[in-house]
Amino acid sequence: MDRRKGRGGVMATVSVSLTKAMWRGFLGKCPNCGEGHAFGRFLKVADTCDHCGEELFHQRADDFPAYLVMVVVGHLVVPAILAVETAYMPAVWLQLAVWLPVTLFASLALLQPTKGAIVGLQWQIGMHGFEAGKLRREAGQGAPVFVKVNTRAA
Repeated sequence: MDRRKGRGGVMATVSVSLTKAMWRGFLGKCPNCGEGHAFGRFLKVADTCDHCGEELFHQRADDFPAYLVMVVVGHLVVPAILAVETAYMPAVWLQLAVWLPVTLFASLALLQPTKGAIVGLQWQIGMHGFEAGKLRREAGQGAPVFVKVNTRAA
C-alpha cells in the first residue's frame, strides 16, 4: 500500500494493485512502498523493507523465477540462433562464442527482476506468510515498523 500524507500530516493508505506490486518488485523495490530495497544481495530477499518495515521474508519464490527466465531467454535466443545459422552458416566455434555469453548475460540480467516480480505477486495476493499482512492492509492498519535498538552501553 502506498502511504501519502493527507491533511494535517496524517498518513492515508492506498491499496497497491497487482501490476504495481509486481512492477515494484521487478525494479527491486519493496512492493508495499516502492521506495525501500527488496533485495539485500543479488538473489537474497531482504527480511524487511528498509523504508516502511514491511516483512518480506515470507516469500517462497524458490525455482519459479529461474524457470521463467529459462523460458523467456530460450524463446529469444533459440530463434536467433536458428535465423543466424540459416542465413549465414557460421562455424560452430563462432556460434558458441556469441550465443553462450548472450544466453548467460540475458539470464543473469533477468533473474533478480523476475524474482522481485514473483515476490510482489506473492505479497499482493497474500500467499504463504503474506496473508496476515494483506489482512492488515485491507483493514487499513499498515505494516508494523521495527526499530533497531542499540543494546550496547557506550
